[in-house]
Amino acid sequence: MTLVLNFDLGTGGVRAGVYDVERRTMLSLSEASYSTTYPHAGWAEQQPEEWWNALVKAGRQAVEQCGSGDIAAVCVATTASSVVVCDRESTPLYPAILWMDCRAAKEARATEKLNHPVMAYSGGGDAVEWLVPKAMWLAEHEPAIFAEADIICEALDFINYRLCGAWVGSRMNAACKWNYDSSNGAFVPEIYAALGIPELQGKLPQRIVPVGDAIAPLKPDVAAALGITSLPLLAQGGIDAHIGMLGAGTVAAGGMLIIGGTSVVHLTHLREQGNVTGFWGPYPNALVDGLWLVEAGQVSAGSILNWFSGTIFGLDEQGHRELIRQASVVSAQNSGLLTLDYWMGNRTPYRDADLRGAILGLSLSHDRADIYASAVDSIALGSANVVAVLEERGVCVERIVMAGGICKNPLWLQATIDAIGRPVHVASDDNLSLIGTAVCSAHALGLFPDLIAASEACAALAREVQPDPVRSGRYRDTMALYRDTTEILTPALHALSARQLAGAAQ
Repeated sequence: MTLVLNFDLGTGGVRAGVYDVERRTMLSLSEASYSTTYPHAGWAEQQPEEWWNALVKAGRQAVEQCGSGDIAAVCVATTASSVVVCDRESTPLYPAILWMDCRAAKEARATEKLNHPVMAYSGGGDAVEWLVPKAMWLAEHEPAIFAEADIICEALDFINYRLCGAWVGSRMNAACKWNYDSSNGAFVPEIYAALGIPELQGKLPQRIVPVGDAIAPLKPDVAAALGITSLPLLAQGGIDAHIGMLGAGTVAAGGMLIIGGTSVVHLTHLREQGNVTGFWGPYPNALVDGLWLVEAGQVSAGSILNWFSGTIFGLDEQGHRELIRQASVVSAQNSGLLTLDYWMGNRTPYRDADLRGAILGLSLSHDRADIYASAVDSIALGSANVVAVLEERGVCVERIVMAGGICKNPLWLQATIDAIGRPVHVASDDNLSLIGTAVCSAHALGLFPDLIAASEACAALAREVQPDPVRSGRYRDTMALYRDTTEILTPALHALSARQLAGAAQ
């Protein structure tokens, strides 16, 4: 029996699980939450110490529940681009700037003017979410903090340091978020210099470790705090959704993983570099050697539905479930509403942090079920638009696996399948990132020859769900309106975004 302890740090909290590699079974699961603050419009921050405290709590509970402290390896997945600014001993100097934070929109646009071959890996520029634009923002708006910081890193790097005492970066995060040359395995300091932050080179973790490789043993005091009686190996993880590809068995080219939660992430691999304008990537060797990773998605998705049900309608969890039931009834009808899902900007295919949400066609006959159903439609259309535009770019998508919180909202799940208009495999286990980190640990322990073999052996089961042909037809008809309205309203949405940012600066 080989037990591995796995962590998935999401937006609202951390999940911990102990996985038995031989039996391909998750023996225990535990969760602990942490908070997010929104100091200004478009800002989102968390406290790294809350991550660490939650991780220790959840990890210890998972180890206790499984009944054995003999853990062979530990691996962590986290949200990407949740940026930590700290000293060399990992003491935070500033709140962590969360992945969804879009304060660095101006800096992100500046990266698009940079002419360097490695920038082609990120589609010609950096997204507002990524580490580099956020570092640029810090250097301009918080120069004393930027200068004082020994380390600017990802949440993953901060947690891994706390676990083993070594500053290392994941090749996945470096390739996808740092403008790291993952084809040649090297930093590109001239990019940082051209962007006015040459100091960033020395503040990033310098040792870059591929996903699934060994980092170091856990610190004895940390192992004890987690209730572990052995001295396990720390395996390199990566971005939570991307690590989920290993848990879904969608690593091979032609497969796509869609994870719907607070946001939506679409992930697929190309066999060779291709034109994916409007998307992130393709990144060489980000997850596995020899394949080019493409990532896409929506910044706000389930967060919009929770915002409507909780913040706007004042419903509790039971009330939200009843709202979903009511919206399922009205969604079969044509309410004449069109909602745009850009509450926190657009990730892809427009790559526009200054887009904002909109509800069009409102009349006094509409109620909250109509509004909620239209919001679901908008998120579904956004997901379908990502798939459609990728295929317009020549990307072959043969098999789609869907997972995440979307699977707990039947209206949202079926709407997305209907909007995509093809069969989708729905994962039976919503812990794909935890299974993926278990795959990484198994590989680091030498139990499989490569990550793909480990993934195929451990991937979660999935059931096929067919689209409803009538609803699919309605979504096809609405897609053109969704695209055209986005284009027409972009100037107005940009103007409103500018007003919000101006208000935040006062």
